[in-house]
Amino acid sequence: MEPPQEGPKGIVELVGVLTASAHGNSKEPLIRMKRLSVFALFVVFASSIVAAAQTSAAPKPAAPAAQKPAAAAPVPMAKVAVIAFQAAVTQTNEFQRDAADVEKKYDPRRAEIKALSDEIDNLTKQLQAQSAQLSEAERASRARAIDEKKKKLDRDTQDAQSDFQADMQQIINDVAGKVGTLMSDYAEKHGYTLVLDEGDQQTQTVLYAVPAMDITREIIDAYNTKSGVPAPAPQAGGQPDAPQPQPAH
Repeated sequence: MEPPQEGPKGIVELVGVLTASAHGNSKEPLIRMKRLSVFALFVVFASSIVAAAQTSAAPKPAAPAAQKPAAAAPVPMAKVAVIAFQAAVTQTNEFQRDAADVEKKYDPRRAEIKALSDEIDNLTKQLQAQSAQLSEAERASRARAIDEKKKKLDRDTQDAQSDFQADMQQIINDVAGKVGTLMSDYAEKHGYTLVLDEGDQQTQTVLYAVPAMDITREIIDAYNTKSGVPAPAPQAGGQPDAPQPQPAH
């Protein structure tokens, strides 16, 4: 018997073969079906090989080009200035005014301390002058009284100094914060990339700088103009001693 033909007629014959095989009518149609199944598997296998070959032969898409890193921002030219920051703070009109107010605030306490110190000196001199005429008990009593006054003098002096320094430090910190802000704005406006604090005689940090780099006077003048505080009148007894606390900046 001939194998089933391809095309519509072949499909009909294949259906007939499968039907006959299902009903057990003949062994020969079953043999034909097996041969056809092997042929169909061969065709499918061959088709998969051709498709794989075509896929491998197809050109692969090119990989995307690597992105170049963004160019770094150009570094500006260095322009350096120096400033004596503590001097800039303490020489402003605002600080001089506030410092003078603190000095006046502590004038009564200074007077009390001076009066107590003078009293101790007088009692000490009297005890030394009258020691020979006094009994031992009287000398001891006067000596104890003088010692108590000395202890009070020490306490009052330390308390006054501590309070004075705290008030002065508060003024320095307040003015220093505003001077620092103005200095930063001034440096940015004039194109300075770095401002160094040259410190003072005790803490000198800049060993050398040309005078043109020093902006201390410019900052003082600019701050006085912005604050609007007039220069204080010169004191008859001269300027008070420079305060010891350092500005926080």
